Amino acid sequence: MANAIMTVGWREFVSLPELDLHQLKAKIDTGARTSCLHAFSIEPYEKKEVQWIRFGIHPNQGDMQVEQYCDAKVVDQRLVSDSGGHKEMRYVISTLLVMGSQQWPVEMTLTNRDSMRFRILIGRTAMTNRIVVDPTASYLTTDKPHLGVRQSSQRIR
Repeated sequence: MANAIMTVGWREFVSLPELDLHQLKAKIDTGARTSCLHAFSIEPYEKKEVQWIRFGIHPNQGDMQVEQYCDAKVVDQRLVSDSGGHKEMRYVISTLLVMGSQQWPVEMTLTNRDSMRFRILIGRTAMTNRIVVDPTASYLTTDKPHLGVRQSSQRIR
């Protein structure tokens, strides 16, 4: 049975359990085709003749002290244009994305997002046939509301 299409806000908490990354703030970005994950100290290596990558992540937005390191199999390298039109060759990994009560595999490019507000961008390819976005809402898939976070799609005047 296929998962039902869920409505999400423009930002959500997501987890990448295969990378042991949990409750990361993600921007649901309908302007981006490809999803991307914050990464630094990117080091490719081979394991049993397969290309892998080791990278660090600052999992907590605004906290450069906490570091976590992840390993993932490389599925591709692609030339990606960012929102400013700058092109960058990026490694691509595939990993399980958990959002709300649903999960599915997604491809993510790796790039340094230390200067950006969100550690993860979820692009259109990962959204297709799975989610629709309510641009007036935030954190619709979070079980426990966070203080100070608007939970409904009520409009601000």
